[in-house]
Amino acid sequence: MAATKKATAGNKGLEDMFLDGLKDIYYAEKKILKALPKMARGADDQQVTAAFEKHLAETEGQVERLEEVFEILGTPARGKTCPAIDGILEEGSEILEDYKGSVSLDAGLVGAAQAVEHYEIARYGTLIAWATSLGRDDVAELLNANLEEEKATDEALTSLGEAGVNDRAAEQQAA
Repeated sequence: MAATKKATAGNKGLEDMFLDGLKDIYYAEKKILKALPKMARGADDQQVTAAFEKHLAETEGQVERLEEVFEILGTPARGKTCPAIDGILEEGSEILEDYKGSVSLDAGLVGAAQAVEHYEIARYGTLIAWATSLGRDDVAELLNANLEEEKATDEALTSLGEAGVNDRAAEQQAA
């Protein structure tokens, strides 16, 4: 069985996997660009709205960095369908729909946004490790800039939850 899998995998290696991962995160960032305005409009709390709007601007910069990475590598910037981010964003859409008008909506949106951030953090961390192994420190540096923004956004979302969004949702439940 292992020989069959190896034969069908051909000569694909880490560089191919790295490019596939780049296409995956590029697709994800482009999808996130479309989802963030909806989340910002759906949020009730102005701080939550502002956080989504800030992340939208950052995501635009992240897409530009990814396009720079593709250019450095001499390959077109193209996305590859990412079922993981599609599913995570679908969950966020369901929260928007199912909890519209509820005090719990903002807590749900913050949680959904953190699921997105955690996916991005995992993906960027892996891509940086692979870029480094492939001797592409120039590319790793650009990817690390995106990673640091994702981590900062995750921390900001945690702070929003702890600063009252979660407590307001819990108080509604208790009432």
